Amino acid sequence: MLHVGVIGYGYWGPNIVRNFFSAPNCALKMVADGRAERRALINKTFPSIETVADGDEIINHPQIEAVVVATPVFTHYALAKKALLAGKHVLIEKPMTSSVAEADELIELAAQKGLTLMCDHTFLYTGAVQKMKELITTGVIGTAGYFDSTRINLGLFQPDVNVLWDLAPHDLSILTYLIEDEPVSINATGISHTRNSIENIAYMTVNYQSNFIAHFNCSWTSPVKVRQTLIAGDKKMILYNDLEPSEKVRVYDTGYVHKSDEDKKQIMVDYRTGDVYIPKLSGKEALAGVAEDFVQSVLQKRKPLSNAFLGRAVVNILEASQKSIKAQGKEIKF
Repeated sequence: MLHVGVIGYGYWGPNIVRNFFSAPNCALKMVADGRAERRALINKTFPSIETVADGDEIINHPQIEAVVVATPVFTHYALAKKALLAGKHVLIEKPMTSSVAEADELIELAAQKGLTLMCDHTFLYTGAVQKMKELITTGVIGTAGYFDSTRINLGLFQPDVNVLWDLAPHDLSILTYLIEDEPVSINATGISHTRNSIENIAYMTVNYQSNFIAHFNCSWTSPVKVRQTLIAGDKKMILYNDLEPSEKVRVYDTGYVHKSDEDKKQIMVDYRTGDVYIPKLSGKEALAGVAEDFVQSVLQKRKPLSNAFLGRAVVNILEASQKSIKAQGKEIKF
């Protein structure tokens, strides 16, 4: 049995508490939040869980073995470092840290102390992403050529991070999980319509040494909500629409073949349009998978799926995108 404490009961906190409360081999003992009304809500919903105002009470509690950090991004590093130094295993809400340097320090500290450090990239545990991973690794779509993601809505303007830091981590974690190639550079452009230098619309391209390319469109100012990703292979193509209630993944037997021709100025292409396949997906709640993976990774001393290195990779791309935006789209190489 792993004794866990959660720091933060804001937007995502209730979901985390609910899933860790019901996770096998887990005893959720304490939740910390500085707001009295949030602690009152926990007491009403989960009367067996002790609530405290200060996260340090969880970190320093002798019976707490693992800490979940569900607070704003700028607090992640300090809280996680304090917990690791206190000998606690740590799960951090995405994105893992505000910089690569912070991520590297936490990873090194966790390794020195033999502790599990994990980032909550929940989408990796969805039936849709697991099915897409299967389709790619088994060669169903052939060699992947591009990843094109759109995540837009009339959303909440964040006061501390731009739209890429807010929305792109979901799709960047999916990209990093699905595609094993390492990116070599980033180009990003964006604009702020609120005169505070925090971009509310941004476009990012992730470049690879191979012919693979990834593109992201993120916005807080769209009149419609879109959560859609296209992944194209040279055999088949995947459409992932997260807003679909049941048929989130469609596999299109669609593609093209480039025919060689002596005239280099002409491009000869044969197109192929076939059937559309809708695979059956697991209906298990993704965050339940996160909680179980974290608990079992600690108990069995194994590497979690959404591990700290994947979390660092996402932060690495986000940090480069920020540099590129401020340099008017300049290519930032790794």
